[in-house]
Amino acid sequence: MKKRWIVTGLALVVAFPAAAQKKEEERVENAGKVMKEILDAPDGIPQSVLDKADCVVVLPSVVKFAIGIGGSYGRGVMTCRGGKDFKGKWGAPTMMALEGGSAGLQLGGEATDFVLLLMNSRSASSILSSKVKLGGDASAAAGPVGRTASAETDVTMRAEILTYSRARGVFAGVSLAGSTLRPDNDANKHLYGKEIPAKDIVMGGAVAAPPSAGSLIATLDKATPVNKSKA
Repeated sequence: MKKRWIVTGLALVVAFPAAAQKKEEERVENAGKVMKEILDAPDGIPQSVLDKADCVVVLPSVVKFAIGIGGSYGRGVMTCRGGKDFKGKWGAPTMMALEGGSAGLQLGGEATDFVLLLMNSRSASSILSSKVKLGGDASAAAGPVGRTASAETDVTMRAEILTYSRARGVFAGVSLAGSTLRPDNDANKHLYGKEIPAKDIVMGGAVAAPPSAGSLIATLDKATPVNKSKA
């Protein structure tokens, strides 16, 4: 009997990491699907805005809770253009978590996809290092919508992070002020099989992108291969 319990315990130890890794791989794959669908839509993110983003955060199916002001919790991925100056190709993703409450999150009581564009290196470096409060630690604004919309508006040019949502098929800029974004280190460990800081994944080239990130990276490489930001 004791031997049977030992064998069962060992099987569970082996099975848990595999199941956790698969869960994160599915999350990365879903992020790729969401990004492709949004970029394929006629009234999505303006090309001029996307071309100036250093990093993209995709949070599929964020779940809301409570009533009124409410709150939200979701997990997703962040990928950045390669190199210290963010001028290279899109690279390996780090897992991210969105938490907190905001009136802007109340979009009808169902799961919502969010996309965040990080428009400069300061916002990217801050988020990769610690928890960042949107609208506090980093300036954030609802992003403009429509392929031909300009990136040169005052709001767009001032914001470090532009935020978007998609719920019930409707894509729009949305305020996420008051929410926090942070690296999901446990999820990174599950995805890559070892503990590794988010900054090392994105900016240090410490690991290769997993196969599950293939669609996300290919979609961004095709949609915006060159960083046209002057900064």
